[in-house]
Amino acid sequence: MMRIVRSGKRRRAFLCQSGAMASSVLLGAWDGGQVRAGELSPTLACADDTEQTQQQTEGPFFVPGSPQRRSLLEPGIHGSRIVLGGRVLSTRCIPVANALLDFWHADGDGRYDMEGFRMRGHQFTDSGGRYRLETIVPGLYPGRTRHFHVKVQAPHWPILTTQLYFPDEPRNGRDLLFDRRLLMTVEDRGDRKVARFDFVVKLA
Repeated sequence: MMRIVRSGKRRRAFLCQSGAMASSVLLGAWDGGQVRAGELSPTLACADDTEQTQQQTEGPFFVPGSPQRRSLLEPGIHGSRIVLGGRVLSTRCIPVANALLDFWHADGDGRYDMEGFRMRGHQFTDSGGRYRLETIVPGLYPGRTRHFHVKVQAPHWPILTTQLYFPDEPRNGRDLLFDRRLLMTVEDRGDRKVARFDFVVKLA
């Protein structure tokens, strides 16, 4: 049975339309900590008219108003650390600056926090369309394989809601929502994992 954490009062809902914020403010959300070039291979071979990233349901555990941050690590959180990075691109392979990415996932015990913001946060891409998220590998819960949830929105364009999956997970083949097109590239790097996924969004 799914366990839900209830801890603390919700913060105010944040503005979902990233285009309504000044570009200088959005760029200020990025402090230069992007994944280094060559750290992992791209997840797709980009070419003109590349298809948009596959959409998936947001599920029942989305909470609006997550804090703006690139690290979801907090005191008391346990689990294998992972750094996920990549880019947001248009279907013509043009990097999308100031794109909003809102991430959420289960904690190491397979629980979602529905009142606080543990394992939840949003950020914006830099001028090269890059993003970087530091978190943990989500725990398992009945009926699902391991996954991250994410909403991606280019400024002034519709929201893309999807999920990202881990390769070689035993439950992938039994999860009815699993889609191999949403597999991240994942490698072990010492005491952490490094993952990559490039999102593709329609701008026309």
